[in-house]
Amino acid sequence: MKLKELVGVYPGTFDPITNGHLDIVSRAVKVVDRLIIGVAENAGKNPLFNHTQRLEMCKEEINTLLKLDIPVEVVSFNNLLMDFVSQVNAHVIIRGLRALSDFEYEFQMAGMNARLNSDVETLFLMASESNQFISSRLVKEVARFEGDISQFVPSRISENVKNQLNKNKV
Repeated sequence: MKLKELVGVYPGTFDPITNGHLDIVSRAVKVVDRLIIGVAENAGKNPLFNHTQRLEMCKEEINTLLKLDIPVEVVSFNNLLMDFVSQVNAHVIIRGLRALSDFEYEFQMAGMNARLNSDVETLFLMASESNQFISSRLVKEVARFEGDISQFVPSRISENVKNQLNKNKV
């Protein structure tokens, strides 16, 4: 009897993708057979980068990281997460946790998602100690005040953030 492939979805806005996100990806691939990174349009969050830019940055960084032995793909979505999970035949939602405040929000989301589809499990992965304080929001805030974000994001992303902020100043 062949076991079915365990497909995980790691959803997010990824505005921008950070070392914390990449840490969760590198750990998530150890527990699923295939990982789909779902880049949400989520224009309501007023992102620094448009959806196409965020999707491309994620693809570039994942391709760099792809010295992994399992398939990882980056996919766009603009619908309810549970509908997206069903569309890609996933069974697990991967979520990263940094602090207690993350857990409260994620706990509510996991409960709602379980009500929408009880066949899908949510798996929480704790951020590595060195990444527990990194968030896209804080990275953008530091960059807006011309602080050094190179230790929080890949070098390509650091340049993209600086360039995007400079475009927005004009």
